[in-house]
Amino acid sequence: MIVTKVLVIGGGGREHAIVWALQRGRRKCEVVCAPGNGGIAQTATCVPVNVKDLGDLIRVVAEQQPDLTIIGPELPLSLGMVDEMQRRGLKVFGPTQAAAQLETSKGFAKEFMQRWRIPTAHYAVCTSLDEVHASLPLFHVPMVVKADGLAAGKGVLICKTRDEVLAAAEGLFSGKLLGVAETRIVLEEFLEGEEISFLVLCDGKHGLPLAPAQDHKRIGEGDTGLNTGGMGAYSLDSLLDSHMTEWLMTHVVQPTLDGMSAEEMPFTGVLYCGLMMTARGPMVLEYNARFGDPETQAILPRLETSLLTVLEAAVDGKLDSLELRWKPGASACVVAASAGYPGEYKTGDAISGLEETAKDVAVFHAGTTLKRGKLVTSGGRVLAVSATGDDLQTALGKAYAALEKIHFDGMYFRRDIGHRALSKNS
Repeated sequence: MIVTKVLVIGGGGREHAIVWALQRGRRKCEVVCAPGNGGIAQTATCVPVNVKDLGDLIRVVAEQQPDLTIIGPELPLSLGMVDEMQRRGLKVFGPTQAAAQLETSKGFAKEFMQRWRIPTAHYAVCTSLDEVHASLPLFHVPMVVKADGLAAGKGVLICKTRDEVLAAAEGLFSGKLLGVAETRIVLEEFLEGEEISFLVLCDGKHGLPLAPAQDHKRIGEGDTGLNTGGMGAYSLDSLLDSHMTEWLMTHVVQPTLDGMSAEEMPFTGVLYCGLMMTARGPMVLEYNARFGDPETQAILPRLETSLLTVLEAAVDGKLDSLELRWKPGASACVVAASAGYPGEYKTGDAISGLEETAKDVAVFHAGTTLKRGKLVTSGGRVLAVSATGDDLQTALGKAYAALEKIHFDGMYFRRDIGHRALSKNS
């Protein structure tokens, strides 16, 4: 039997879900993860790497000589890891540095959407406080202020007054808010509606949609408190019916792929469309250029087609010949975080109870490490507990039952994941 060697770059819950999906597929593959984490190390080989250092990333590829490399986080994409691998004739799943601008520059993404008539919020790109002052009369409050560059989910501020807009802009330009001074920021109209995560596999010309998902960004129940990297997600076919999926593919995804090709930046990888379903119709809030986190931990447990086969087809430009098979019903993912997250939190706390969770529940590790053979916390988001079921209530029940058996000091998780969908069905 032919064994395919796959290198997964990254060390969070998303990467653990990718590793898990590769290993449970029908095709035999050897999986190496760099740098990985304590959970991934239990089933795959983990090798150290500095994901902020392009030279070190390429060193690991050269040492491991994988048949396929999958890039999880956005930072290696922004550094041009795909470009360097393509120059060497190596197979890699992910967009080039130029194509990844859809995520790495909010200003680029907004201007691109305007050029290609992709529905999005009204906006202004500003390079100074004077430009912010000049643009303010074009908007009603509340407004959204966004950092142009990557900000690890912390660069989006909702402002209720014009004074708050000016304070946010000053904080971004000065570096007070993010620690790095922005040279460009984006002002946007505030959109109301329901958010949907619409992820599409792309091969440069064709798109193949994944099951839709909904993320829960806020730390507190009832969607209150500070924004986080995501406290949970669920996937349910009824989030988008077939007609809406077709509309999004026709009016959002295909124009994006056609536009990127026309501008000589063909997009291969995962096009993550963060949508707001407004009274005016679907609007693109943002693009990401990779699998979402924690959406991936909710989506991949439903995928019945071989992930390896699908990603190879994307790299080879053959997605139009594939159809994805999905487990019917629903899936849910609940994140267990360290006390204090998304602010300051401590690490090094022992994790117990993982072996007591049910076999039909997947526990994806996001911030764990092995210390003297024992699993301990090493991040703000520590675990993502995922389960599938005939309906959302069943999937959530399994995930929460598993969480009741897991323990680390200060463990916190939201108990209302999926509340919007559940309230609609009640």
